[in-house]
Amino acid sequence: MSALMPLASAQASQNAALRAAIDGEHRTASFRARDDARHPYQTLEFFGITPDMTVVELWPGGGWYSEILAPYLKPHGVLYAAHFDPETEIEYFRRSRQRYEAKLAADPQTYSQVRLSVFDPPHKLEIAPPGSADAVLTFRNVHNWYMRGGGEDKLSAAFRAMYVALKPGGILGVVDHRLPPERPFSDQDASGYMRTDLVIDVAREVGFELVDGSEINANPADTADHPKGVWTLPPSLRLGEENADYYLTIGESDRMTLKFVKPQLN
Repeated sequence: MSALMPLASAQASQNAALRAAIDGEHRTASFRARDDARHPYQTLEFFGITPDMTVVELWPGGGWYSEILAPYLKPHGVLYAAHFDPETEIEYFRRSRQRYEAKLAADPQTYSQVRLSVFDPPHKLEIAPPGSADAVLTFRNVHNWYMRGGGEDKLSAAFRAMYVALKPGGILGVVDHRLPPERPFSDQDASGYMRTDLVIDVAREVGFELVDGSEINANPADTADHPKGVWTLPPSLRLGEENADYYLTIGESDRMTLKFVKPQLN
């Protein structure tokens, strides 16, 4: 028998497990409705996430990706959910964390192996034990660490925490709203869009190496110059009914998808 046969069989099993997690009946209907915009299968495949990994998901919010990662990793892996600080003074963050905890508690069959941690850069940074994670994933969060006075210092602290949590050879996967490269850096301050070159530079400064980028989550129809920033587009539609049909036609934001690695020890 060819040595390639067991590898092919293992890959097929892995692909089937990921498909099953994405197609699972446990998923929230409104979350599943966004699969065509967020491309979970292609994105996780690009990042190389396998079911035996220890994965950290940063700021999972309502659990859009957790609904996929938790059942996918449960049999053989571990999922750390590095959520908001439950002691924060920001009410939105507290309530989001509480709703996420309630979600986990309501479905132990799916979420019993999820380990909750706290991520509040630049203050609380231990998202998982140092050197324990095979992968760290962040979906549409980098702009939050940069905006509202955070800037590059807060961004660096966030990326440094990811670097510390990863094993040598571990993967960092980043998805975020993409600002066109010709636009000034100041346009990041409130728009929710980030320049790809800044994200890459900050990651490299803390020690990551860029492996590859993908257009999986690209949307050429998004001009990234909307009245309420990225939140003008679906799913937020911050302008309400005003020009809603137009923004629905554009769809969700244009997004960078970047894969980094923590270098192996010499």
